[in-house]
Amino acid sequence: MAITERRKLGRSELEVSPISFGGNVFGWTIDENTSFEILDNFVAAGGNFIDTADVYSKWAPGNQGGESETILGKWLKQRGNRHQVAIATKVGSDMGVKGKGLSRKHIQQAVEDSLQRLQTDYIDLYQSHIDDENTLLEETLETYGELIRQGKIRAIGASNYSGSRLLQALEISHQNNYPRYESLQPRYNLYDRDGYEGDLQQIAQEYEIGVISYSSIASGFLSGKYRSEKDLSISARGSSIKKYLNPRGFTILEALDGIAKSYNATPTQISLAWLIANPSITAPIVSATNLKQLNDIIQAANLKLDGDTINLLNEASS
Repeated sequence: MAITERRKLGRSELEVSPISFGGNVFGWTIDENTSFEILDNFVAAGGNFIDTADVYSKWAPGNQGGESETILGKWLKQRGNRHQVAIATKVGSDMGVKGKGLSRKHIQQAVEDSLQRLQTDYIDLYQSHIDDENTLLEETLETYGELIRQGKIRAIGASNYSGSRLLQALEISHQNNYPRYESLQPRYNLYDRDGYEGDLQQIAQEYEIGVISYSSIASGFLSGKYRSEKDLSISARGSSIKKYLNPRGFTILEALDGIAKSYNATPTQISLAWLIANPSITAPIVSATNLKQLNDIIQAANLKLDGDTINLLNEASS
C-alpha cells in the first residue's frame, strides 16, 4: 500500500508524508548505491519527506561531515525530482574546521555548503540542530529571515530545544517579525517519552508547530531484534541500545509483540503507528538500511491503531 496522506508542517506551506526518511544512514551504514535504491523505493511508495544534516555522518571513520547531503544531492540531480520531495537539513553541529553554532556568519557559510552538496538552490526546511546559547536568538532568526527572502530556504525548524528556549524564540519572532520555528525535532518514541510529553508537546499544540520525532524506534530497539546483550553486536548502533535492556524495555517489547500479532504487523510498524496516531506528531523520522526495513516503515503509514491499543501501549510504556 502506498502512502497517500499529506500533513501540513506547522503553519508553513510544506505538505509532507506522515513518515520522514532519516538520511543519517547515507554514507554511514549504507553506501551510495543502496542509498539510491532506498530513496527510489521510498518516493515510489509515496514518501516525500527526507531529513538530513550537514554533520551527517562525521562520526564514521574517514568521514568529515557532509556525506549524507552529498549522496542525497547526487540522487536529486540524477533523478531530476527536486520539486517532488521536501528536503530538511540542519545547521549548528560541530563541523570541525568549518565551525559550529548558530551565528549569522556560520549559518551564512553553512547554508551555501549545504546547497552545494545537495545540488539545489533551496532547502525546504532548515533546522537549528542544537540550541546555541552563545548566540542571541535574534541574530539566528534574523539571519534565517534573510535566507527566506533570498529564496534559499522555505521554512525553519528547531531540533533539541528546551521548552523555555523554544518559547523564547517564538516570542522574539513574533515581536520582531522574524520567521518562526515551524517545526520541532525532539527525541521521542515509546520508551523515551519524558523529554517531549511535558512542556514541548504542550507548546507544539498551542502554537501549531509541526513535530518530527527522531529516534522513533529507539535506535532499533523497538523493532524487537535486540533482546539481550549478545544481540547488540548485530548493528553499528548496538552500543546505543544497551540502556533499553531493562524491565521497562522488556515490558514494552512484550506489549508490542502481542499487539503486532493481533494486527498482523511487526513491532516496528506498531511503534511508528503509535507515533503517527499522536495528534501532535506530524511525521516520525525513521531510517532503513535495506528494502525489507523500508517496506516495514511504509506499511506503518497506513496502519491505524484503535483507542484501546493506544491505551495499552501508553500503559506498558508509562
